[in-house]
This record gives sequence, structure tokens and C-alpha cells, in this order.
Amino acid sequence: MISKTRPPMPAIDYEAEAEAYCRSLTLENIMEATKQATQRKITVESFDLVSSRRSDVHVFSELLVQYPLPGKRRPGQVVPDNMVVITEERIDDMTSYNLPFQPAPPFWAMEYVSEGSKRKDYVENHRKYERELKVPYYLLFHPDDQDLILYRHNQRRYAKVKPNEHGRLAVPELEIELALLDGYVRFWHQGELLPLPAELEQQRNEERQKADDLQRRLEAAEQELAKLRQRP
Repeated sequence: MISKTRPPMPAIDYEAEAEAYCRSLTLENIMEATKQATQRKITVESFDLVSSRRSDVHVFSELLVQYPLPGKRRPGQVVPDNMVVITEERIDDMTSYNLPFQPAPPFWAMEYVSEGSKRKDYVENHRKYERELKVPYYLLFHPDDQDLILYRHNQRRYAKVKPNEHGRLAVPELEIELALLDGYVRFWHQGELLPLPAELEQQRNEERQKADDLQRRLEAAEQELAKLRQRP
């Protein structure tokens, strides 16, 4: 909630804070381990399919979120590895997601934990998403430990989502389920596993190979039939 004792920050001040944040980043902040990068790619590719079915679903990667804090001169800041926003309204191009000027708040924040980010993701970001932003869903995934947690906000605090009858964690508002598969978080939409581009390409190649094999068998059968017809 925006403080009633201090007027809201203008958009230009939010932009200045975003620029200051970018200048403060070090090489360590920018570098990312392969597993975390792979998971973000999987998430984005999966949600691209969801977005093609639902125009109100938007996914962002490493976008700075800025939001007002009661009694504070500067905004709160957090950068989810991935963030899902649900809105039918247009979201304009931006350098940061400044909450007072956006059509909807974050619906789902996702963090992919590394050994160097445990405190940030399990403690600091957890507090920001739970108490300051009250993001409805928060996903934590530690690829090295294969630790997957999905939180749902119950209007007071985060509570862990328990696996359903399929052994998956559900986000019913999006008709999405998620679970670990081959070492990474994968997503199901309306009960169907969302395929990745590489899997779709492999499937197309296999179908093409089957079609080619069938064509060769048909041609061989036609040649054999032609030989039989030529016999006296």
C-alpha cells in the first residue's frame, strides 16, 4: 500500500532508480550458472505456449520490479528470474516494472536458486514477495539439490502447495501444473505436458521418418505388384 503521508513517486523518479540499480550491478550479479539459465529457458518456452492460448498471460525474465514502500523515499526493488503477470490490458515496453504505472501486479514470481543466492531467494526475496508485494504464487527451485517449492499466498502469509493426485503442484487459476522431470521444472497446461521446441522438432523428425518409411514400403509394394502383373 502506498503511504498516505507521502505523495507517490513520479514515473521519472522510478526510471532514475532503475538506472541506479543497473549501474550498481557487478559481474557477479550478471553471471549465471548453466542449470539456472536452462530452467529459465524452459519456463519461457513453456509459457510462450500458454500465452498463445491465453492472451492475458505475460511472462518476463529478470525484469526489475519496483514498488512503493510506506514511509520510504525510495521504492522496493526485486528481480525475479521469471515473473508472470495476468492482464488483458497492454503492457508497454519498459526498462523496469514500476507497479504504480502498470495494469496489474505480479501474479507469480519464480527464483532458480544457486549456491550463492540461497539467502537472497529463500529469505530476502521470500520476504519481499510475501510481505511487501503479496505475490499470489512464489516458486523456488534449486537445481543442484532438486528442491522444488511452490508457495501460495493465503492473505496472511505463504503456505506450501501440496502435490495433487498426479504428484504435481497446481496453479488452478492458470490451469497449470508443474513437477520435476529429467532434473528440471516442467509445466502441464490443462493436463497436457507443454513440449519444448527441441522436443517438437524431434517429434516432427520422427513423424517425417515414419512417413518416409511408409512411402518406401508403398513404392516397394507397387514395384512388386508390377512385377507380378508382368508374369505370364
